[in-house]
Amino acid sequence: AHEVQRSYKTDVLEKLVPLTLKVMDVVPYGALSLDPARYPFFVVKTRRWEASKPSVLVTGGVHGYETSGVQGAILFCQTKMVKYEKDFNIAVCPCVSPWGYECVQRWNPACLDPNRHFVEDSRAEECAAVVKLVKELGIEQWCVHLDLHETTDSDATEFMPARAARDGEVHEPEIIPDGFYLMGNKANPQLPWLQAIIDAVRGVTHVAPADSDNSIMGLPCLGDGIIVSDSRGKGKGATNATYAVTTEVYPDSPTRPVTGDACNEAQVAAVCAALDYVLAQRRV
Repeated sequence: AHEVQRSYKTDVLEKLVPLTLKVMDVVPYGALSLDPARYPFFVVKTRRWEASKPSVLVTGGVHGYETSGVQGAILFCQTKMVKYEKDFNIAVCPCVSPWGYECVQRWNPACLDPNRHFVEDSRAEECAAVVKLVKELGIEQWCVHLDLHETTDSDATEFMPARAARDGEVHEPEIIPDGFYLMGNKANPQLPWLQAIIDAVRGVTHVAPADSDNSIMGLPCLGDGIIVSDSRGKGKGATNATYAVTTEVYPDSPTRPVTGDACNEAQVAAVCAALDYVLAQRRV
């Protein structure tokens, strides 16, 4: 059902306003044509961008229904972003897909999966706006990009069957991993970096074990809770970042229940660990 189930204005936009009192700018970068007044896109940026500092992009809510992707990105802005401002240029797009957030949908209003459409001349407005923003920011070489996601039970019960039906394919059920995992960039995995993120998140929530084939979501594990995939078209591929990853929080664990707050905190822990690793490498 494409019914509004929660408020983008209350849950997202109103939380961004106070951030301008810190060392941040909250800047519009477009809006959804479906209802531009209701669904504007905003990026939260540190103020003093300098060529000498590595540049970081954090995206949340590419799949709008994945709550901690959005709220985790906002929590990072509220609680940690100032700490890193002196060392990094940081841009955070906390809710890439606002309609999906309100209507609790994986797809956008055109039934496109935004996490396949971060390309030039994208048919998905949400993605086209981010691609344009990245271009306008003018960073020749990005350092870090984290795309914050969740894997939910509704992926298996609702969205995967719907995708198969839409595409005229037979639905093959997938096992939803029980815990947090990372999907790195196959072309440039940066495994020690991914491991540092896993180690930090483990203090907040449990890490997904591999299945009997030593896989997660059908992809071979390269470490505890670590898999990699092609980044082309995906959120994590929206920049040319040296360090790029999709985080996957699991909010529906039947074995070790996780609160919404813990899901948000796991996303923040992932972002902070990612940046701390880069800082440590630069100081060696």
